[in-house]
Amino acid sequence: QVQLVESGGGLVKAGGSLRLSCTASGGTFSSYTMGWFRQAPGKEREFVGAITSWSGGTTYFVDSVKGRFSISRDNALNTVYLQMNSLKPEDTAVYYCAAHEKLIISMTPSRFDYWGQGVQVTVSS
Repeated sequence: QVQLVESGGGLVKAGGSLRLSCTASGGTFSSYTMGWFRQAPGKEREFVGAITSWSGGTTYFVDSVKGRFSISRDNALNTVYLQMNSLKPEDTAVYYCAAHEKLIISMTPSRFDYWGQGVQVTVSS
């Protein structure tokens, strides 16, 4: 069973940056595609971005964060990172780390099998 623990959330002013981390335990981290999702109050959980376990770690993002967010992974540390720059108030949400072992590109929450508990990110205007 894979367990995921996020860290790095907090309060930041618009235009600022934050880096979230997600550390995995159990399973073989290098075989997992790692995704980031977010959920704002009253809204559905939204895909943010992901990094695959193949092709050297291909990344893909939702259009609203392209050019501002990046994802990287360190398989030796079983950790994936979400670097968030030029943050906007609309980025405020609980951010979740998720994982799956399927050889697919997916932005659908149901395709991800393991989830962290989430971490709050608040961007003030």
